[in-house]
Amino acid sequence: MTMVMALLLGAPAGYALARFSFKGATAFRLMILLTRAFPLAILALPLTVLFIRAGLYDTAFGVSLVHTALALPFAAMITASLFAGIPRELEEAAWVFGCTRWQAFVKVVLPLALPGMAAAAIFAFVISWNEVFAASVLTVQQRTLTAYLLTVLSESPLHYRFAGGFILIVPSVVFIFAVRRYLFALWGVTSR
Repeated sequence: MTMVMALLLGAPAGYALARFSFKGATAFRLMILLTRAFPLAILALPLTVLFIRAGLYDTAFGVSLVHTALALPFAAMITASLFAGIPRELEEAAWVFGCTRWQAFVKVVLPLALPGMAAAAIFAFVISWNEVFAASVLTVQQRTLTAYLLTVLSESPLHYRFAGGFILIVPSVVFIFAVRRYLFALWGVTSR
């Protein structure tokens, strides 16, 4: 859910930052990056109270909202640089040939942006997978796998801790290698 929400919110923000000039664009970019300046430990108590009141405490959706908030600045900045690298003239040529702004985006810009958006999705996945603090604080019974393993392994013998650490690393590595072939195919590079 984090990957999907980060891309659904981050890609339009990145497109707007890359294609439109507006007053305060530099300040907006800085504010996007400053969202990562607040340690999650400071926000833990207010977030817990808010999630309990909103009925999101101990839900997968609640944890994915927090993880999306952590991944969103990176998704927005990655897609902004991605869309800035795609020439605006290609979009304008599609407009000249009768495409609407949306059709030009879907038929011209989006196919060129897919590899970068896949990279942003990978980044969102890794951020979500590695984030344990919010998942531990905001869940009791519906823990994520990483939060559950770290809780269980804290009282385990050392060899179990090493095995658990390996289990925590494997999904990220498998996901990156699975998507790597797709990324290379989109970029026109042959993978070995």
